[in-house]
Amino acid sequence: MSCDVQLAEMPCSLFLFHFLLAEVLSMATATTPVGQDQPTTADPSPVVFDLSQPPVIEGFAPLPRAKEENFKDKFIRKTKENPFVPIGCLGTAGALIYGLSAFRRGKTRQSQLLMRARIFAQGFTVVAIIVGVATTALKPKQ
Repeated sequence: MSCDVQLAEMPCSLFLFHFLLAEVLSMATATTPVGQDQPTTADPSPVVFDLSQPPVIEGFAPLPRAKEENFKDKFIRKTKENPFVPIGCLGTAGALIYGLSAFRRGKTRQSQLLMRARIFAQGFTVVAIIVGVATTALKPKQ
């Protein structure tokens, strides 16, 4: 495979590299007439960023920030949105604690039943989370 008849001794990849380099350099040194694509100011002033404000982007209006909510307010809001998740978590924790105490006392049969109840409660919690996510995703935005 030859790239050029005159440059037969130069490898193709090296020729291509030199060609692309020459094109990039010619594009970088090319100037456009003043007033067409370039602004008329020669020295643009540096852009100062104010980190306390959102950036100003032309054609974009950011949404207003929601009020900051603490842990208690967020927990109450999430519990009202999907009350089955905390119920499942409490059921899981209760079955685990009661099952471990039964195991410690030597009641293996009761401990096994409570560990199975814990697995059921965990499954209930996972299903509640999935249903909550699905209903939130399908709920129309206001």
